[in-house]
Amino acid sequence: MELLNANSRFLHDNIVQYADRLAATLPDKLRVFYFVNSGSEANDLALRLAHQYTQHEDVIVLDHAYHGHLTSLIDISPYKFQKLTGQKEWVHVAPIPDIYRGIFREDHPNPAQAYADTVKDVIDKVHQKGRKVSAFFSESLPSVGGQILLPKGYSTKVAEYVRSAGGVFVADEVQTGFGRVGSHFWAFQLQGDDFSPDIVTMGKPMGNGHPLSCVATTAEIAGAFTANGVEYFNTFGGNPVSCAIGLAVLDVIEKEDLRGNSSRVGGHLLDRLRQLQTKHPIIGDVRGVGLFVGLEMVTDKEQRTPATDAAAQVVRRLKEEYICVSTDGPWENIVKFKPPMCFSMEDADLVADRIHHILTERHPSVWHDFNLTQDRTSNPFNSTKQLTVTKTALGGGFINDNKRIHV
Repeated sequence: MELLNANSRFLHDNIVQYADRLAATLPDKLRVFYFVNSGSEANDLALRLAHQYTQHEDVIVLDHAYHGHLTSLIDISPYKFQKLTGQKEWVHVAPIPDIYRGIFREDHPNPAQAYADTVKDVIDKVHQKGRKVSAFFSESLPSVGGQILLPKGYSTKVAEYVRSAGGVFVADEVQTGFGRVGSHFWAFQLQGDDFSPDIVTMGKPMGNGHPLSCVATTAEIAGAFTANGVEYFNTFGGNPVSCAIGLAVLDVIEKEDLRGNSSRVGGHLLDRLRQLQTKHPIIGDVRGVGLFVGLEMVTDKEQRTPATDAAAQVVRRLKEEYICVSTDGPWENIVKFKPPMCFSMEDADLVADRIHHILTERHPSVWHDFNLTQDRTSNPFNSTKQLTVTKTALGGGFINDNKRIHV
């Protein structure tokens, strides 16, 4: 660690080698790298790059999005600002492209186009107010929004609309990058080989616990950022130790085939959870790619009513089994799985088995969610009469249809 505080104004071989390694994973046009220390720092810088390059102010984001804890990022995170000071005039919210619960669902003939057109509608409304769009800012796979898989073709069409309006497309890969999706190094690549964002932000897995993040962009955007004469400087961003750690992480991803592991184990986990879906009516949807998986819980499969309390109870019971997961989505009814990329087949089986056990057990803590009613054909109630147990809030996930017990 004695090299940690080398001033980043002075180049070191590590930063050049690291930039080259990252560039090899990205589209050719993304060749300028700004190294910083956290995902929030990266997203804040991306916002500055977009504003400086376009000379516009307004930003379009997806509903329930989260992009960081800085004031500038809370302003573009509906997940946060809806609970705080509200929406700023320069921030505009588009519907999240959720084909399970959103306005266009799995039975729509072209949900990608339909959802992209909602962004076009937002752009039109911005123009009607006499304002101009700086950026469309989105996670490549919305996580806090509910472990959402964007319909293929959505980002390409949105980028076309946004660029036509003079804005740029920012892909937030802080949670999804570095091979988590398995088939690709970056989640935005799921949209097709012909799609490239204008700015990509990265963070969380980049240093495997070490504070390391980055913004990748084009020479044109970077040139506009420096043309104003205001130097961008970061004390610890890109220091030799951080870059060495970043290089080591890339080595491990490659040598241990962690992308391949994400594909194999993630596919197995999805299969196991979908098997549970056929057994437990409370599981409304299972979706994901690689080791980015969501299990959506509902009290009614037809109405898709969120089973918020049941999801929280599953998380709590899994924690008792030393399995740590949490919930996401606007109603916190989606159990999310984003495990370390070394997650194994055995780990996936353990998680699926434990969930199955939890959803079938007669656990004492769930009885308060059921109603006990006397059989009206019997004599007046006494301690030996039969009662009917009726499902209520848990939607059948923890117990079968009406059962009889003795009290």
